[in-house]
Amino acid sequence: ADASTTMSVGAIDLGEKPSVISAITKYHMTERMRTAINDAMDVHGGKGICMGPNNYLARGYQGAPVAITVEGANILTRNMIIYGQGAIRCHPYVLAELQAAQMDDEGAAVTAFDKAVFGHIGFAISNFFRTFWLSLTGGMFSHAPYNDATAKYYKQMNRFSAAMALMSDVAMATLGGDLKRRERISARLGDILSMLYLTSAVLKRFNDEGRQVQDLPLVQWACEDNLAKAQLALDELFDNFPNRAVGVVLKRVVFPWGRTLRKASDKVEHQVARIMQTPCEARSRLGLHLYLTDEPGNQLGRIEQVLLDILAAEPLFDKVSKAANKRLPFYRLHEVADLGLELGVISQEEAAKLRLAEEGRLFVINVDDFEPDYLAADNSLTQQPNGAEALNEQQSKKTKAA
Repeated sequence: ADASTTMSVGAIDLGEKPSVISAITKYHMTERMRTAINDAMDVHGGKGICMGPNNYLARGYQGAPVAITVEGANILTRNMIIYGQGAIRCHPYVLAELQAAQMDDEGAAVTAFDKAVFGHIGFAISNFFRTFWLSLTGGMFSHAPYNDATAKYYKQMNRFSAAMALMSDVAMATLGGDLKRRERISARLGDILSMLYLTSAVLKRFNDEGRQVQDLPLVQWACEDNLAKAQLALDELFDNFPNRAVGVVLKRVVFPWGRTLRKASDKVEHQVARIMQTPCEARSRLGLHLYLTDEPGNQLGRIEQVLLDILAAEPLFDKVSKAANKRLPFYRLHEVADLGLELGVISQEEAAKLRLAEEGRLFVINVDDFEPDYLAADNSLTQQPNGAEALNEQQSKKTKAA
């Protein structure tokens, strides 16, 4: 998410008006935010449901539909805007053809149009063979700017870029003006374009931050997830293409060996999860712009401090468990501290660390609760009449006035 927003905002800082990539970023970041907040609610359980000052998820969960629906509803953005604008702005010849058709000078218009059309035809033919070659070889022999673990992602982007360009030309040639009404076709073409942009943003960020080896699991997960989604969008596009003969032929051209890409494995996801849970440089770079200062009112900063306290308590917990000759459960750490002092294996300072970790643990998992008196209605406040009472009150006022 941060890679995409940084790259998109960078274009604005340079004075550009990136309407297509703004639509891509808005749609995919808000959709992924919705997925993330739903998953977070699953993990937090009652902590995320019970409203209160320590519930840092509920407002985000409530606000998710706002981001999804305003500033261009996401369903409209995906189905029409991303590809609808991108097909013209990103194509090397379509915009020139449209501009030529609008020229007042007929001679200049014909010359410009012929140049654009013949260039378009040559581009489409060469792109067909390029797509077939890249698909046949899996992009193995295409160019990559770096000869390291990321090279395969650059090569796959070359492959899908060629396939995207080919399908754009085929869709425009066979569907014509009906393409904008075939919203699912347009949406899938937009998905391919989006995944290519998001993958390029990930690779650019990795490069801008010095190509840190520790970040490779994050890069691998993001790139493999994006490219697998691009592959799925292409496959569904072929299966649902209005001209079935064209869809079948092009599927054999683009996927001669079938769908060969897979999402990140469980092993990679485990590596990513480990980075997320362990203070390290890779994690710090990932959360660079998060405000993590532990101060009143900043629940995120408090949770970050609790993580550090828990990690500091783990070796002390293991020491007490070993001395007690049994594996103790990792809760009620204040009792573990008392046991450690009784066994003489930890100091008072170390016991304080265990108690501090227990306080933080309870803060993270406990829900907000209030005294009954605090939740009682304040009868001194003026009660607003309900619908029937308000209507009767209005009728009474009219009768008195009459």
